Amino acid sequence: MSSGNNSSNLKADSITTMLELALPNAHALAVMILIAVALVLFARDDIPLETTSLVVIVLLTVGFQLFPFEMDGRSVNPSEFFLGFGNRALIAVCALMIVGQGMIRTGALEPVGRLLARLWRRGPVISLLLTLLITGVLSAFINNTPIVVLMLPIMIGVAMKTGISSSGSLIPMGFASILGGMATTIGTSTNLLVVNVAADLGMERFNMFDFMPPVLIAGTFALLYLWLIAPRLIPERQAPMSRGVSRIYTAQIKLNEDSPVVGKSLAEAITRAGDGINVETIERGKGVFINPLPDVTLRAEDRLTTSDTQTNLREHARILGGTLFSGDHEVDASHPLSTLGMQIAEVAITPASRLNGTRIGNAQLFSRYGLRLLAFARFEGMEGRESPGLDEVRLRNGDVLLIQSSPENLSALKESSDFLVLDGSISLPRTRKAPIALLTIASVVALAAFRIMPIEISALLGSLTLIVTGCLNWKEAMNALSTQVILIIVSSLAMGSALLQTGGADYLANAFVSITFGAPAPAVMMGLMLMMGVLTNVVSNNAAAVIGTPIAIGIAQRLGMPLEPFVLAVLFGANLSFVTPMAYQTNILIMNAGGYKFGDFVRVGLPLAIMLWLVLSGVLIWAYGL
Repeated sequence: MSSGNNSSNLKADSITTMLELALPNAHALAVMILIAVALVLFARDDIPLETTSLVVIVLLTVGFQLFPFEMDGRSVNPSEFFLGFGNRALIAVCALMIVGQGMIRTGALEPVGRLLARLWRRGPVISLLLTLLITGVLSAFINNTPIVVLMLPIMIGVAMKTGISSSGSLIPMGFASILGGMATTIGTSTNLLVVNVAADLGMERFNMFDFMPPVLIAGTFALLYLWLIAPRLIPERQAPMSRGVSRIYTAQIKLNEDSPVVGKSLAEAITRAGDGINVETIERGKGVFINPLPDVTLRAEDRLTTSDTQTNLREHARILGGTLFSGDHEVDASHPLSTLGMQIAEVAITPASRLNGTRIGNAQLFSRYGLRLLAFARFEGMEGRESPGLDEVRLRNGDVLLIQSSPENLSALKESSDFLVLDGSISLPRTRKAPIALLTIASVVALAAFRIMPIEISALLGSLTLIVTGCLNWKEAMNALSTQVILIIVSSLAMGSALLQTGGADYLANAFVSITFGAPAPAVMMGLMLMMGVLTNVVSNNAAAVIGTPIAIGIAQRLGMPLEPFVLAVLFGANLSFVTPMAYQTNILIMNAGGYKFGDFVRVGLPLAIMLWLVLSGVLIWAYGL
């Protein structure tokens, strides 16, 4: 009888659980649908992440304003979804971005770069190990994007000078930066979000180095893999664009007396040339210049200044009935076209670039930066496309541009946060402010590590110190911030809050436990980490982490287990951004800069992610006695 009763009770509990799972309230269901749609949109390249994030915030606030919700005697205030803009995790992320920018701007890491550059010329194998170690250690305390931005030109420059392919080193270096970021609470924005969301939900706050031991254990295996095995898995890849692309020359087309466009408007002349000519100035007499407006009537002896390849310039001169001049001389065998010391270089669009999402035709590359675009490459099969016909292409993080400019402009470009010069020909910055920046970052870490003040306060103090001491000006500090990161964090926090307040988090936690019904706690925890690892490779890792944290706490509470291992499962899983190039912004930068294919990341990243999942899970199970 007792056995029969127990069986009946289990069936009754199971039926009750299934009924509960089948009947979420309407608001919770709407929030879950919104989250699912948002995660899908986050994975799309044709919709800016900022747009998706803003849509999420607007839908949540407007939705709860028009359709009020009350639970357990408390109504949801739609304005609470704006609190993410003042969240301490976001403050810390932004302040640490500024501190990291100060490290780069002042050249505080310049000795590291020069040391690695010298070592790579002597012993590539040992140098790769040192590069991985240094990258990992630095990324534990500084946002890994500026670390990768520092390392890429060094490694590509050394490869160009020594003739050693960079294919086997760039992906391991990028993965080492992600691995290092897992080790501390400030290593990545994902870590900060998980730690703060968990603390807001009542869990004891993690200290800076609390979860470093499991990362060190797993990281040892990962480091050996990245050093000894990963380079052998990567086929040799070529740079994304050939150096054989035609250079751009600037010349003048002097209209002859019998030119067919004399007496015609400039617009008619451009149409006659096939719309392929861009007239920069019109010189009418010595030192007299006319704005190249479409309705300007052209006269004989007018000189039209334009820039193009040699072949195109000669063709334009033939069609317009003019003679090519370079300076005061007619272009001939004795006076050929000249680029006047111009250099060709490859530059990449950085994650923090203001040009992200801007059409090439509207980017004003020449007027703003003095750059002439020769060719463009993107990993999605747009390799080596030359500049004509690219005006409508929107620039993205990681796009590689082959440009021509003066050495002075290229040197100035090194100081810009919009571009990353890839060929390593431009020297690293070095300033007298570097010691101040180093002392600042050390103080920020020490103040937080010894619990003198929270990281959001110490990082904000560090940002102020860099500005007051002249290590950064306000423009540079603001350029360090990413609108995309800020809006993703705010929208993720809003979705997480809505999920909690409507009971959606509890519902999903119950659903997860029910799906794994009967499985031991270690298996449930491993499943949670695996799920986060899959999500982080296809959607925003910050969004996945913020949404996953309250679900993890709900799962642990339902199983009667300690909260820490389940929260760490979310944190570690959200950092397993190795399998796809879109999983992390530095992956895309490395992919385009190194000319890699999508499959290269899968080939190297999938074994690494599986290894880390198994080792980290094992360490958490052992450490917390699950």
